[in-house]
Amino acid sequence: MQIVMATQNKGKLAELNKLVSEFGIDILSMADVNLADLEIEENGSSCQENSFIKAETVMKLTGLPVVADDAGLFVEALGGAPGIYSARYAGEHGDDAANRAKLLAELARVGADTKEKRKAYFLCVITLVYPDGRKQVCEGYCHGSIGFSEVGTQGFGYDSVFIPDGYEESFAQLGVDVKNKFSHRAKALQELRSRL
Repeated sequence: MQIVMATQNKGKLAELNKLVSEFGIDILSMADVNLADLEIEENGSSCQENSFIKAETVMKLTGLPVVADDAGLFVEALGGAPGIYSARYAGEHGDDAANRAKLLAELARVGADTKEKRKAYFLCVITLVYPDGRKQVCEGYCHGSIGFSEVGTQGFGYDSVFIPDGYEESFAQLGVDVKNKFSHRAKALQELRSRL
């Protein structure tokens, strides 16, 4: 069976391939189905909607089952921001450094001066859609708090400012191998794996 993953992220492709390899499922990239340059407008109002938009768009173009994910960082003191706008919080999509700087500045602005006031969680939603209309939706959460400065060099996005519950180190300090055991994406992928 072949499933397309609606992403350009090679790390996500490798992670999914690893999880489903024992089931005889072949994960195809966007490039494998001649959609490497496809830009999908994520105009949903939630991670669930954006994940579905990406999966359905690629499924309609390929006629194959498609898996897509959407994730966000939700900070209590900021009313849930950056949320679904996490990747473009500072304005430009994918400017991780600017996004982290804005997040830390906003938390300082609202007086979030204790760990308790900096509670946050990551949410990852993975949607698998089939050409016959079936749909699987899997969610994973990772709770923690936002540190007062960036620490660590591994990872991407908000990893250097997010400290998962039960740890004193950021995701960027813990490293990818540790993060992939209990992150929001790992939990959503494990749920998807159990359903496959």
